[in-house]
Amino acid sequence: MGKRLTHYAIMGKRLTQKAIIDTLKREGKTQKEISERIGCSQSAVSRHLSGKSVGRKKCGKKRCTTRRGDRTLRKIVEKDRFQTLGDLRKQWTESGVETSRATVHRRVLLNQKQRQKRLTWATEKQHWTVAQWSKVLFSDENKFCMSFGNQGARVWRKTGEKEMPKCLKSSVKYPQSVMVWAVV
Repeated sequence: MGKRLTHYAIMGKRLTQKAIIDTLKREGKTQKEISERIGCSQSAVSRHLSGKSVGRKKCGKKRCTTRRGDRTLRKIVEKDRFQTLGDLRKQWTESGVETSRATVHRRVLLNQKQRQKRLTWATEKQHWTVAQWSKVLFSDENKFCMSFGNQGARVWRKTGEKEMPKCLKSSVKYPQSVMVWAVV
């Protein structure tokens, strides 16, 4: 046996592990030889060859949009980056994709760093006791502008597009505002 193969190349193309299993079986190799050759268990090879290797079922709710629909939304956002979520949803619905406002918001989020940070933080605190949580304060502050709406128009942009002219809008340098801070 000797050398362990990580992939096969047939006609210059790399194959997936399942395709390699099929190829080796057609060459007359046994399940044991195939499993040793590609570095997986013999039962995995057997499941694939018998057609039972469907894989793990996906958990959670089925995705309500397609990749094509998501591309359509990206094009709508790139046309005018100062649209509200309601406007985006309306245009997306007109293009044939019926979704909720929350789905539009999830699809339009271009930077996932904050989401990942929150998930990491929550995972670390997952097994805290009531005594530990009793020492925690959640606080937030918000600035409310007296003119030009609340904080101005929202801009949907990707990382690195901060200074692009189509992502900029004029504003007042020092608008009248009130800062509110709260603790829970």
